[in-house]
Amino acid sequence: MSDKVFPSAKPAATAVPPAVNGGAPVNTNGTTANGGTTKSHLYNPTSRPPYLPQPYHRRHRPRRNYCCCCCFWTILIILILALLVAIAGSVFYVLYRPNRPSFTLASLRIHRLNLTTTADSSSSHLSTLFNLTISSKNPNSHLSFSYDPFVVSCVSSNSDVFIGNGTLPAFVSNSKNETTFKGVVVTTSIDLDAETVNNLRPDLKKKNGILLKVQMDTKVTVKMGGLKSKKVGIRVSCDGVKGVLPKGKSPSLANVSGAKCKVDLRIKIWRWTF
Repeated sequence: MSDKVFPSAKPAATAVPPAVNGGAPVNTNGTTANGGTTKSHLYNPTSRPPYLPQPYHRRHRPRRNYCCCCCFWTILIILILALLVAIAGSVFYVLYRPNRPSFTLASLRIHRLNLTTTADSSSSHLSTLFNLTISSKNPNSHLSFSYDPFVVSCVSSNSDVFIGNGTLPAFVSNSKNETTFKGVVVTTSIDLDAETVNNLRPDLKKKNGILLKVQMDTKVTVKMGGLKSKKVGIRVSCDGVKGVLPKGKSPSLANVSGAKCKVDLRIKIWRWTF
């Protein structure tokens, strides 16, 4: 009996995975059906990109710190300057001791003070003529005063009715100097309204005389060595003058013993006002 010979079995075909996205099929051993190789998807520590250090960005300080420093130094400088000015003013005041000039109304003569009214009281006329003697004194040792011409006016103290005006010439009052002006004329000739006449007439009828006030206005410049101030206004008010109406052609002498002259002068030298 002959033995049966079976054909040898064909080797099993290796399963080929399907192609991915239409590409060549890939074997599990990392080769493609066309004989190519594929990159492994396993993590390879040597394949990562090298580390590049980031550049250092310096942080900018807020501008608020610089503003605070500027404000601090500005305030400090201002305080130091103010302190220096105060010290200089104190030294100046101690050394020179500036004082206001003084004025005195030495005498006032009334030559004419007439108020006339028409018979029908429709109009009134005032005619006056005064003669004044005025003195000015500078009590300072290192200051001099340069005055512009004065405007001298006279009013009634109770009703403030204008009675007359005049002028005083410009002059310079040096240190420790006294200047006297005699024969300063104050006069007027004006028509008054009914209200002004009603205010002035009671003063003229007083037995002890009419109260008068003399005012002088001008501008003055103060000098101290090479320093010179700007021109500022000055007003001298002499109140408390009692005048009596003249009788006949003889002038009457007003009582000026109680007259006090107030000087309104504001000049700032450094920080002192006098």
